[in-house]
Amino acid sequence: MAIDNIRDRYQAAGHDHLFTFWSTLEESERKSLSRQLENLDVNRVNRIYKKAIASEKEAADPEPIEPLPVGACESVVNDPASEKRWRSEGLQAIARGEVGVLLMAGGQGTRLGSSAPKGCYDIGLPSHKSLFQYQAERIARLQVVAEKECNKPAGSVVMPWYVMTSGPTRRETEAFFTKNNFFGLSSKNVVFFEQGTLPCLTAEGKIMLESTSRVAVAPDGNGGLYAATRAPLSESNNSTVLSDLTDRGVLYVHAYCVDNCLVKVADPVFLGYCISKQADCAAKVVPKASPSESVGVVARRGEKFSVVEYSEISKEQAELRNSKTGELAFNAANIANHFYTTSYLKSVESFEDDLAFHIARKKIPTVDLKTGEAVKPSKPNGMKLELFVFDVFPFTKRFAVLEVARNEEFSPLKNAPGTGADDPETSRRDLLAQHKRFLEKAGAQVKDGVEIELSPCVSYAGEGLEFVKGKTFTRSGYVENPEELDALL
Repeated sequence: MAIDNIRDRYQAAGHDHLFTFWSTLEESERKSLSRQLENLDVNRVNRIYKKAIASEKEAADPEPIEPLPVGACESVVNDPASEKRWRSEGLQAIARGEVGVLLMAGGQGTRLGSSAPKGCYDIGLPSHKSLFQYQAERIARLQVVAEKECNKPAGSVVMPWYVMTSGPTRRETEAFFTKNNFFGLSSKNVVFFEQGTLPCLTAEGKIMLESTSRVAVAPDGNGGLYAATRAPLSESNNSTVLSDLTDRGVLYVHAYCVDNCLVKVADPVFLGYCISKQADCAAKVVPKASPSESVGVVARRGEKFSVVEYSEISKEQAELRNSKTGELAFNAANIANHFYTTSYLKSVESFEDDLAFHIARKKIPTVDLKTGEAVKPSKPNGMKLELFVFDVFPFTKRFAVLEVARNEEFSPLKNAPGTGADDPETSRRDLLAQHKRFLEKAGAQVKDGVEIELSPCVSYAGEGLEFVKGKTFTRSGYVENPEELDALL
């Protein structure tokens, strides 16, 4: 597009200040800025800003918050019959090639003391496998389980894995997968795509410059995945995640965050539950650890399902209990673990303008529009706009919630080593404790102090370990295939 046309578009939208330094720029800088401006939908930015400001004002008079109604949430805890039924239905969908997996992996391990993508992190297991490798091997194992239990030929079941990166992590993530031969998966079934960005704005909604020749931008939040599934996979590939899902015949998608070492990737129980409920969108939750736990909960806001942040719930509401069960009324802790139909993901575009982005007021490096000098503010001078992955819940007609056991499915990695909560040590502890339970449930004994790591290639969720019945394990170690367990007796 000619620069005059771009300039006219920005002038009409109220952002012609972005050309303040145009006459002073080198040719290469002009090309860079014009390319950035051409690729930006400035009218969409204006719409997002207006909606975010209006929503923030409405939040001062919020709709009443209510716990999930009776029957809105079912549980796998202490219900083996339902779990078995849902698992069978989920495995059949996997075996038919109807399931895809979407991983939100745009973050870096900054709080962990690492600049690498978070999925590259080693939590200190005996195998020293990364989070990415664990999740890849769970996919590989689950494909084999589906083949065996649904009588499919070996190698015939495929679950494509869509890995959402970000600008800072994409190149390193792709290189990590390539270096490790995609952890045994076929590269054609691993699809990388990129989370979007939005310009940083002033309090008045004006797009900010990072330098005289570059717009200041920030990631658009994990809810940016919806727009990202519609964007070209790369500059050289005009396919999108949505078109790829359609081409492969994928009907159902499991989405999750990279930092949970216990995540059951493409959990057949969750899939089967959602399919049986004919859900468009669903959330997996765990019981809150305590009334004061700093976690959002799935609840009702007015007549609609929503995630209510812990800061929005009063102390009295947080401590409220169900008179029949004694459980916390607001008990469904959100763990960023979701189900979608492909058709639902396609439909998000139709109501995207109704989604209100969240405003985060930040200190944003910029330039003085009068002098062109760099400005490093000492207090917030602008805003970043983010959408959360759960912001679509209120727009879902058929929504479902499934409660699972926290110790089996949720151990997030958020904090630096040695913090004592949600850190590498707790992740390692929780995963090895789960593997001990797998062996004990299969009929083995594990001596106190013995730590055994079971590769996901051995067992996805405790299945296939019947041969250990009656055995006693006395030595710690890491097991990559079932035969190696005998060395730990």
